[in-house]
Order: sequence, then C-alpha cells, then structure tokens
Amino acid sequence: MLLLSLVVMLLQLGRGSCTLPFYNGFYYDHVMNDKANGNGNGNGNVQFNGAKLVVETPDTPIFTSRGANVTLPCHYRYESKLETPRKIRVKWSKLRDDNTKDYDVLVAAGMKHRSFGDFKGRAYLQQEGKQEVSLVVVDLRLQDYGKYRCEVIDGLEDESSIVELELRGIVFPYQPPHGRYKLNFHEAKKVCEEQDAVIASFEQLFKSWEEGLDWCNAGWLQDGTVQYPITLPREPCGGRTLAPGLRSYGVRHKNLHHFDVFCFSSAPKGKVYYLTHPAKLTLEEAKQACQDDGAEIAKVGQLYVAWKLFNLDRCESGWLADGSIRYPIAFPRPNCGPLEPGIRSLGFPKKGKFGVFCYKLTP
Repeated sequence: MLLLSLVVMLLQLGRGSCTLPFYNGFYYDHVMNDKANGNGNGNGNVQFNGAKLVVETPDTPIFTSRGANVTLPCHYRYESKLETPRKIRVKWSKLRDDNTKDYDVLVAAGMKHRSFGDFKGRAYLQQEGKQEVSLVVVDLRLQDYGKYRCEVIDGLEDESSIVELELRGIVFPYQPPHGRYKLNFHEAKKVCEEQDAVIASFEQLFKSWEEGLDWCNAGWLQDGTVQYPITLPREPCGGRTLAPGLRSYGVRHKNLHHFDVFCFSSAPKGKVYYLTHPAKLTLEEAKQACQDDGAEIAKVGQLYVAWKLFNLDRCESGWLADGSIRYPIAFPRPNCGPLEPGIRSLGFPKKGKFGVFCYKLTP
C-alpha cells in the first residue's frame, strides 16, 4: 500500500502546473513562451538551455606601472556549444580592501558601455577576440592597483572571475614632522597623497617584507588594520621569540586611534635629481631654487621611487617638500651611512642649510 501511495503521489505531482525543474547538472531558463498555450504568458514553462556559462581571467597578477595603459583579460564561454549567439551584459568592478561594496568601473551591453567615477573616460571594453570582454584602463593612477571582478550576465545566469592588477613600486614608512603615532586613518591617507603616494595595502606591505623591509613602528594600511614588518626579531619589536613576519594590531578605530602609516608609490612621470647649487639653502630657498631650474622640490614618495626603481644614489643630504632632510644610497660605501641600500633620514630640522632634491616632469 505504501508503494502504491507513493506512485499515485508522483503521478499527481507530474500533472501539476507548478512542478519545479529537475537539476541534473544542466541549466534551465524560465521563458515567456507565446506558443506554449496561446495566451502569451508561457504559463511558467521551462526551456532547456543545456549550456553552462564560464568566465575566465588570468590566475597570475598583471604587473605594470603608473601612467601606463593596461588590459585586464577576460573571456567567457559555454561548456556546450550554442546554436545561436546570446546577448550578454558585462560589468567590471573593483574590490575594496575593507571588503565593503565593490566600486563600479564599467558596464556594457552590446556596443554601448559606461564608465564610472575615477575611471570615467579612462576605462574601455575590448572585444577584439571571440567572446572577449577585457577591460582597458589608460593612464593608470596609484589608486588603480588591486583586484577587479569581471562579471558576465546572460539572462538569469551570472558568472564572474577575479583578476589582480599590481603596480611596480615601493612601500615606505612615513612619520609626519610633528612626531610618532600622530595620524588617524584619514590623516594617514592624506599625508601619503601629499608625498605622491597612496596608503599601502596589506599585500603590498607583505611583499615588501618578503623583500627585506624591517620597521618597528606600527602604521595604517588601506584595509584599516595597523601592522609593521619585522625581518629580524628583537625585544622592542614583539620579542625575540616571535618569528619574522607582519606584526598586527588588527583593525583600529579610524578616527580615535593614531599611528604612523605605510605609503606606496610607483614610477613618476618625471625625474628626481640633486640640484647642483653654489651654496647650501634653507627650505624656502630650496623650493625657489628648484622653481628657478624649471622644477619643483621633490616629495618623499618620489625620492623613494627614484632610489628603488632607478638606483638614484647621492651621498649628500637635501631638502624634500615635507621639510625633511634625506639622501638615497643605492650602492653602500663608507661614510654614507649603514652598509645596506636605503633612504637615509636626518629628520625635520627647524633651521639650517642643506642641498635640495628637485623633481622635473619629463616631456
């Protein structure tokens, strides 16, 4: 009797008008089918699509530099061949480091597309290849680094994949003239921008630590955490027993808590150089001397990039725009500080005369 009851129940369900499509590894689309019953509403009929949408992007990051043009590849395909082409929509968005809502970059349908925000006029869809929906971004800016989502929408189906864009550059710790641990998160972002940089991401700091960055002062990162990199464990920096790595204070209140900051800068559009001048200069005299030479006084981020990417080496200290005195050593030697490459800092003198580093845009 029990078996007979089950058979009757299944037959009744099979004759019902509200049965659900059976999922067997394929995909079904609900469509409005005028031919289904002649009343133009399709009555909830299901049309078998038989093809799964797949979106593909590179597994490895795309590396480039500020000011360059870049293509972020993205292609889509169907696992079963389609008899007729299907109309799709495309959306590109940029993921935020703090995992909040994605930042819209571009949307496209057919031959029409629209870009948004800082990407307006700089982002385009490339569709040269078969089923290609790559993103082209021109005149890259520092804040363009990060992860991008390529999303393809086909009716009710929606598939996406992630591609990562990395800029060649350098992470550097920054402490303002008024002292250690004086910046909340918003102030930290501002001082990085003032030094021709942006606040660094966790991934950028981690990579710099892998390359040997060691700094015992904690600083803000883009995701709102506060961390610092240690390659040589020691007592004042978490203790000798902790392994090398990034020491983390976790997420901090962006208004109430104060630390230093880690900034990131990439290749500038100009050249940093030490100005040959007959006399040493005050800060104001240094700014004017750079202007007289058709340039401007260099910023901290510009000096770091010139040292890291272009081997700027000068064993003479000079003014920078923030009022600090620094000099870059790419090839260590006696009488030029420690026996490791780096940017030597003499702090923020309130008075005195020094040389100056200038920055001039290249044609």
